[in-house]
Amino acid sequence: MKKQTRGFTLIELIVVILILGILAAIAAPKFIDVTSQARAASLNGLRAAVSSAATLTNALQLASNLASNASVTVEGVAITMTNRYPTGDAAGIIATLRTDPGVYTSAAAGGVVTFQVTSASNLATCQFTYTAAVSPNPPAIPASTTTGC
Repeated sequence: MKKQTRGFTLIELIVVILILGILAAIAAPKFIDVTSQARAASLNGLRAAVSSAATLTNALQLASNLASNASVTVEGVAITMTNRYPTGDAAGIIATLRTDPGVYTSAAAGGVVTFQVTSASNLATCQFTYTAAVSPNPPAIPASTTTGC
């Protein structure tokens, strides 16, 4: 009688599991780092949106021939302005944006708004700031700090 076997031997299964384990050990750190890169990219995208919002409200005020401190209305929301740019508070630059509070947090103090990624491992090192315009300069929006995202 001829004996036919079907399936894999125990050795073959162990070798496959060992290879998968080695691949997982090599690939896992790369996937873990992707989330911090995604948070940093998201923060940089928000920084660009803040810069664009400031520029667009400035253009709207100029096109409407309004005084440098006159409020402008953007999609039904009154935006307070100073030196032709949104102020650094909840009625200024924060009101121009529609951010998800579950993703970003913003805090305003003394004309400076700090934007942070809520899920960052260290909020203080995953942020950028918006400083209200001081004549004749536009608002300051320095590069994002993304080391702790």
